[in-house]
Amino acid sequence: MRLQPGEVRLDRKWEFVGGKTRADPVTERIELLTTKYLTKVSMDASGWETLYRDPQDGRYWELTYPQSHMHGGGPPSLLLVEKDQVKSKYSLDQPK
Repeated sequence: MRLQPGEVRLDRKWEFVGGKTRADPVTERIELLTTKYLTKVSMDASGWETLYRDPQDGRYWELTYPQSHMHGGGPPSLLLVEKDQVKSKYSLDQPK
């Protein structure tokens, strides 16, 4: 499912089933969005945050790892970001 106009944040969670880590439905949706629908625009200097653009409505989304204390940065989140934040953080000349 593509991103909806009212959405501003998708948080992934890891489920532990039978002693193993398993993706929850939000995890699967973020993976689908970032590989099939959103366009990768840039990465921050650390390489841990990635900027995407939704070609449908032009909104910018950032893939982050807010639980950095966990192995591999923990489960990522997909967050809506405003154009002024995009320009300053990612040094883009003119966000569309």
